[in-house]
Order: sequence, then structure tokens, then C-alpha cells
Amino acid sequence: MKVLIPSALRSYTGASQLEADGATLAQLFVELDRRYPGLRFRVVDEQGQLRANMRIFVNGLGVRDISHALQAEDFVAIVLALSGG
Repeated sequence: MKVLIPSALRSYTGASQLEADGATLAQLFVELDRRYPGLRFRVVDEQGQLRANMRIFVNGLGVRDISHALQAEDFVAIVLALSGG
């Protein structure tokens, strides 16, 4: 599947878009972390939940459940939520 990487995480991957595998979002992030150590920790917290400042979109639909099932043809976008005042 295609995975869109936000600019804040490109220091890990060196690319804005990757090809990766995983039956769930959790497995996808394990695979990405195997290839790009440290990436998973920036997206998933110590309790295995998506960090509050991260948004994940699968085929354009927002997903918060790390156990969300994925298909090989899916497009996953990792988006860093902006905050400020």
C-alpha cells in the first residue's frame, strides 16, 4: 500500500511517500519502524494508541483505531495535526 509521510517525519524516511505492508495500522507501523527506526514512537504512544497530534486517513477517511484493517491497495496518509494560538 502507499503511505504518505508528513514533512515532520521525513527525517526518518527520506521520502514523502512509501510502499509498505500490514494487515492493520498497528502492523503497518511495526513494519515502518523496522525499516525506519524511531518512526513508530512518533506516531504511536507507549500504550499502543495513536498520539493526540497525529491523524491517520485510510483512503480519505479518518481513522483513530490502531487495529483498523488494511488492504494492499489502500492509501494511508499520516498527518500531523497543527495546533497553536
